Amino acid sequence: MLKLCDLSDASVSVWLVAPKVTIGRAAGCDLTIADETVAKLHAEVVIEGEQLMLHNLAGKQLWMNDKLVETSCAVGLNDRVKVGSRELMVVDPKVTKLQASAAAAPVSWALRANHPAIAGRVFPIRESTVVGRSDESDITFSLSHLSRRHARLEIRGGLLFVTDLGSANGTYLNNERVSETRVRRGDELRFDTLSFSIVGPADDRDRTTVRPVVTAAGERRAGASVASLRNDIPSPTEATVERRRYDAGQTAADGGRGVYWVLGMLVLGAVAGLYWVYSRGLV
Repeated sequence: MLKLCDLSDASVSVWLVAPKVTIGRAAGCDLTIADETVAKLHAEVVIEGEQLMLHNLAGKQLWMNDKLVETSCAVGLNDRVKVGSRELMVVDPKVTKLQASAAAAPVSWALRANHPAIAGRVFPIRESTVVGRSDESDITFSLSHLSRRHARLEIRGGLLFVTDLGSANGTYLNNERVSETRVRRGDELRFDTLSFSIVGPADDRDRTTVRPVVTAAGERRAGASVASLRNDIPSPTEATVERRRYDAGQTAADGGRGVYWVLGMLVLGAVAGLYWVYSRGLV
């Protein structure tokens, strides 16, 4: 059995059970979406056996796989349905467990709402995502203080950037008004008073930095580790062995000089004795 799930909130879902499933903002709908961009009775999915048909009931914008649905169209497994600003997907929970969402539209960056009216909701960011009041924006909020096209979020080389599109009330990053700048995970991004936290991959700030180390000779080794520098410094054991070798050499050298001194004295003593004997006429 298939299920229709909200990609930004997996808890908002409905089983696609015959004869039909209604979608809208009204509390009586089978799938109720509390969003101003969604009509009270926006759309329905009619189930006839294994056939699913999506019908536009409100005449408002309804998209299926990024194609506008003016009246009706067939819908099936892994198809994406956009109702207002909310994106839904047809999934088979037994097989995919919502992994079809990641496979169809991998998202590494997202906006997590801080505003009390939509707190906790997560809005995925595509390669280029426009935020604004207009229905043509990728992420739409029907708020009068937002410009129709307020700001654009872009992923460039895996990094996230925000560009203000000339909005009247401004775009703010960590409470500072910006025109274009890089955005990092954990930053607060605000469109006038509508505030979001940035969800994304680990940043450079999360990585360990190895500082340059100055060796005994004064040479800077960028990125050199303490372990590598220790290889240049003799260990205490090695120093002891070298000292013993040095001391043994010194002892041997001193011993050699002592032998020569004794032999010299013996030769001088022998010469003096012979001289004494000859001078007395004993020989």
